[in-house]
Amino acid sequence: MRIATWNVNSITARLPRLLAWLESSGTDVLCVQETKTTAEQFPTQELRELGYESAVNATGRWNGVAVMSRVGLEDIVRGLPGDPGYEGVEEPRAVSATCGPVRVWSVYVPNGREVDHPHYAYKLQWFEALRAAVADDAAGSRPFAVLGDYNVAPTDDDVFDRTLFEGSTHVTEPERAALAALRGTGLSDVVPRPLKYDHPFTYWDYRQLGFPKNRGMRIDLVYGNAPFAKAVTDSYVDREERKGKGASDHAPVVVDLDV
Repeated sequence: MRIATWNVNSITARLPRLLAWLESSGTDVLCVQETKTTAEQFPTQELRELGYESAVNATGRWNGVAVMSRVGLEDIVRGLPGDPGYEGVEEPRAVSATCGPVRVWSVYVPNGREVDHPHYAYKLQWFEALRAAVADDAAGSRPFAVLGDYNVAPTDDDVFDRTLFEGSTHVTEPERAALAALRGTGLSDVVPRPLKYDHPFTYWDYRQLGFPKNRGMRIDLVYGNAPFAKAVTDSYVDREERKGKGASDHAPVVVDLDV
């Protein structure tokens, strides 16, 4: 079974590439983030024609997540119980579903913007709501994973130059402590292998030749419970999808399972 996660940075803009990638990659379940569309505008029919069902949590031009599956789609949950919301609004940042033998969450963690910004406090609150929401499944006997854009680099090695991020979000101790608390529910980091260079970055800024210079970050993560991690046979970053015209600024992270 092949499962992947990909921040597509607008599913409308990325649709031709997405459909081609699904056909060529043999992916059974894909978690996507930043769909930047409404549920009504989501390309459900185009995906159905490829054999994928879709569970969507999307309300407009910002955020938005989905799970696409060709191995079944059941027990869909949209949003987090106890979602703190931002400025009184609950944002579409999480959706979960059971896909054959595996249950997954697709998550788009708040960016945080700046350390002294209210969005940063919201980010930490959202992480706590996520931890509470996944705790039972994380400790369970069924393969389970939380996949998505976490907007946190777990270690200093997960950014191209740690000194350039001093005082910025994505690398602060409270954010990494939130990741540690999430792992404390029984999840572990399924670290992919890089297809080039020595570290599996998943995101490269469009600006300043970020991708050609490999000025990247590993912020798209797969956190799986013990049955999920035990079933992993391979994992890699498909950096080829970051190349060329019309690419997202993120690359897909692919995980192969023997389940």
